[in-house]
Amino acid sequence: CQLFSEPGAGSDLAGLQTKAVRDGDEWVITGQKVWTSEGQHADYGMLIARTDPNAAKHRGISWFAFPMNQDGVEIRPLREMTGRSLFNEVFIDEARVSHDDLIGDLNEGWRVANTTLMVERAGIGGGHGMAYAAAHPGSIAGHLERSSGSFVGKRLALAAGGVGPGTFQLLKDLAEERNKLDDERIRQELSRLHTELELMRMNSQRTRVKSQQTGGEGNLAKILMTSALHRTRELAGAILGPEMALWGDDAATGGVIQEMAIFSPAPSIYGGTDEVQRNIIGERVLGLPKEPGPNRDTPFSELLQNKTEW
Repeated sequence: CQLFSEPGAGSDLAGLQTKAVRDGDEWVITGQKVWTSEGQHADYGMLIARTDPNAAKHRGISWFAFPMNQDGVEIRPLREMTGRSLFNEVFIDEARVSHDDLIGDLNEGWRVANTTLMVERAGIGGGHGMAYAAAHPGSIAGHLERSSGSFVGKRLALAAGGVGPGTFQLLKDLAEERNKLDDERIRQELSRLHTELELMRMNSQRTRVKSQQTGGEGNLAKILMTSALHRTRELAGAILGPEMALWGDDAATGGVIQEMAIFSPAPSIYGGTDEVQRNIIGERVLGLPKEPGPNRDTPFSELLQNKTEW
């Protein structure tokens, strides 16, 4: 799982407060993480923590492969509107991680974290946001011990919160069954959705054939996915009308569309908000001026909001 976001460090991730203090060959970790996907199943977490509060905000962070199954780690699933618990909050109270599990250089974890986020965003966009179709990590769920064919079909049937060619075909079939294809607005929105999905597919292919990402591909992929997901939700409502209020076996498609609609706000927030993605594209790809803020060389402990914390 990914132990990045905190209650006070989401879009401003480098403002994280989780502490890592060296104790011989180990690091003692104390802090709180939130919106941790699949944390209740994971054996290890990708943890970023502050190892030098006297360094600048982005320079005193380190990245650890953190063992989740130990004393001092409490995981609390967060129940969503869908009834599922994809996300968790994680409380860490003097838990330990070996110095050998430091990934990258000490105090240079922000670079590693940026690579992690880039891959995550490209994966969300390239995988069309199909969060529930994936196998759970770790040994608890037991997915990694099974052959793919034994559970992939079931997992895909439960998939929600994503869009792809199958979603487009599903909506097209629903519109045809309800004689909605004669509606000019429905046809127009179906065409727009198809166009967005093709852009997602081509952007994903472009990313795959490159030896490395040169900037913006993952951010663009995530924005395209959330846009297509929101369009899918609105289009489904226009096609189904009052049927959108039904749930489970009473609903068309067994409630898959309804669950997708309820889950749809999440992808525009997790993995970095759409606004953050646009800022990154503007600053790193288009070369636009950065947003105003404190001097990047100011020690983290001297930033105004941290005066009483460190």
